Amino acid sequence: MKLLQRQILWELLRVFTLLLLGLTVMLVFVGLLQHTADQPGLGVRVLHIMPYIVPSLLPFTIPATLLLAVTVVYGRMAGDLEVTAAKAAGIHPLKLLMPAFALGSVLTVASFGLTNRAIPWAITNIETIITQAMEDIFLDLLGGQHYISDPWEGYSITVQEVRDRELIKPTIRFRDSNHNQLTMKSERATVKFDVTDRKVKLRLEEARATMSGGQQSGRFVEHELEFDLQQELGPKKPRHLTIDELQDEIARLSKKESLRNLQHDQEMAMLLMTGDFDQLEGTVSKQIAREERFAALRKQRIDAEIHSRYAMAGSCFFFALLGGPFAVVQARRQFITSFIMVFLPILLVYYPTTFLVANLAKTGTVDAWWSAWIPNLLLAAAAYFVLRRVIRH
Repeated sequence: MKLLQRQILWELLRVFTLLLLGLTVMLVFVGLLQHTADQPGLGVRVLHIMPYIVPSLLPFTIPATLLLAVTVVYGRMAGDLEVTAAKAAGIHPLKLLMPAFALGSVLTVASFGLTNRAIPWAITNIETIITQAMEDIFLDLLGGQHYISDPWEGYSITVQEVRDRELIKPTIRFRDSNHNQLTMKSERATVKFDVTDRKVKLRLEEARATMSGGQQSGRFVEHELEFDLQQELGPKKPRHLTIDELQDEIARLSKKESLRNLQHDQEMAMLLMTGDFDQLEGTVSKQIAREERFAALRKQRIDAEIHSRYAMAGSCFFFALLGGPFAVVQARRQFITSFIMVFLPILLVYYPTTFLVANLAKTGTVDAWWSAWIPNLLLAAAAYFVLRRVIRH
């Protein structure tokens, strides 16, 4: 019996590996185009991005590939009457299906590891490569035009020349935190795009600052300026963070919420003490309310992301739980036909339900801890009825 199970497991692994390699190679170019279409000018760095696209695709390709592999192997066994022969020899059908369930369980753990660790790691490396390309493009433009500006961040840079990635005699115009127009001139400067902090960092040497109107603001032997890269890279999405980082983000938001509530209470107490009742629902309260809504929405999105990762990884097991018995029931059909028959309802029901409950959880309409598992429970219910037919007949 164990020899038969090992043979089935080996066949599953062989078919699954071949299918996964083929599907991943095909989809990697789609992911490659997706990342490079929004970032023109990457050039040869496209080749550097390719190895990091694969981990970000695997959590989505593994469940469907497993379903196809299980359908192929058990469909062939049932079509060749091997399942019937095993039943006649007194072997319970569930023992024949155990290799598929075991493989689904292992892939569930692997898929969760990829979603929680590999995807954030891959996204970080892709952003690093893109940022390095942006830095090269920035220096090339500055070296060719001797001038560059960012209207979103409100700064402009003029240089005499760019020599060995160093800015010679740069002039930087920008607004400080007090909205004062500042002009800084320096003998030389270096520029670095920091993907971690999402900042453009300029390190100036022998710099002097002048405010609007010609007023001297100060002289610096060395000074560092920072400008945001949020417009170019965008804020980090919950999907690009590990669960540990997401939980740290929730803790940070909760701490800010406590400080915000304390600030609100202090503001209200001050207004009551001064008798300024008209300001009780004024600008401060509205600002705090907006911050509270934003923080609540962010926490809901993070909570939905955490639970959806567990549910998405668990889909590997439930796909195997349904695919194997279904292929045995459809013994006389071609494996492609069996795969389409089982995968089409998944496309029409499972994935739309997954997207629906994820959006509802992100908006706080439903609790993420149970709603994320609804699609998998639908698969389990369908698998229960199919398994009953396999065991009875």
